Amino acid sequence: MTTSLPVFRLLPPVLGALLIAVLALAGAPARAQNIVVMVNGDPITDFDIEQRSKLDALTTQKTPSRQDVINELIDDKLKIKEGKKYGVDPTAADVNQSFEGMAQRMRITPDQLAKSLEVKGVRPDVLKNRMKSEMVWTSLVRGRFKEKLIVGEKDVADKVREGGTEKLQIEGTEYKMQPIVLIVPRGSSAGLQESRMKEAETYRARIGSCEEANSLFRSTPNATIRESVTKTTADLPEALRKVLDDTPIGHLTAPEVTKAGIEMVVLCDRKPTTIDTPKKREIRDKMYVEKYEKTQKAYLDELRKAAMIEYRNR
Repeated sequence: MTTSLPVFRLLPPVLGALLIAVLALAGAPARAQNIVVMVNGDPITDFDIEQRSKLDALTTQKTPSRQDVINELIDDKLKIKEGKKYGVDPTAADVNQSFEGMAQRMRITPDQLAKSLEVKGVRPDVLKNRMKSEMVWTSLVRGRFKEKLIVGEKDVADKVREGGTEKLQIEGTEYKMQPIVLIVPRGSSAGLQESRMKEAETYRARIGSCEEANSLFRSTPNATIRESVTKTTADLPEALRKVLDDTPIGHLTAPEVTKAGIEMVVLCDRKPTTIDTPKKREIRDKMYVEKYEKTQKAYLDELRKAAMIEYRNR
C-alpha cells in the first residue's frame, strides 16, 4: 500500500522551508481581510479598520477606539451609497485633485504626501477614500438642505440679542475699487521693473478720480484696468482695510510688485454699511456650522436606521 506524502516532504529541505514560508505569508493577508461588518452587503475588514485607525491617529494625534473607527467606516459606506442614489459620485480625477490640493496647502508634492503616509504605514488610497466620502457628503447635505441651512439677517440679529446686545457692535465699510496692473513680462530685467514702478508713482500723483483712471489706463500700452468690485470690511484682511481707509477716494494705493507686474487699486467709493461686518460674519459662520452639524447628523441617523448593518466579529 502506497502512502501519499505532503508535497513539501518530497522537496529538498531548503526548498521545503521556503515553500512553508511562502504559504505562511500567503495566509497573512487572508487573516488581515477578515470581515468584521457588512454594510448593505459591502464588507469592512480588519485591514480597513487598521488602516483607518492609523490615518486617524496621524491626523488627530490621538488614538481612536476601534468602535469609533468602525462607525466612521460604516458612515463612509452609507454616504457613498446615498451619493450614488442622487448622482453624486466624484471621479478618481476629482479625488486626486483634492489630494493634490491638500499637498499644495502643506507645501509639498502629491508624491511626497503619498510617501509620508506610506512611511507611517497608511496607504494613500485610505486618505483618498475618506476625502471622497467627505466630498460626497458635503455636496449632498448642502444640495438637499440648501433652504434649511440659510442663515438670514433676522437670524443673526436674534442671535445677537440672545447675547444681551441690542445692536451689532460696529458698522462696516463698503469699498468700491478697480484693480490696475502695469504689465511686466516674466523674466524682465530689474531695470524694466524699476522703470514701471516709477511710472506707477507718476500715475499716482496724476490720478484724482475713477473716471480719470479709466480714461488713462484703458489707453495706456501694457496696462489694464479691471472692472470695479465691491467688498465689505468682512471680506478684506485688516492690513488691506487700513490701506483703503488711508487712501483718498479717487486716488491709487501704493504700487506693489506681483507676478503680473506692478499692481495698484483705485478707490472709487468708500461708505459705511451694515450689510456685513466682521462681527456679523463671525456670528453668521458660527450659526451656519451649527445648522449644518445638526442637519447632517439627523440625515446620517436616518441612513443608519434604514441600513442593513451586520457585525460578524467584534
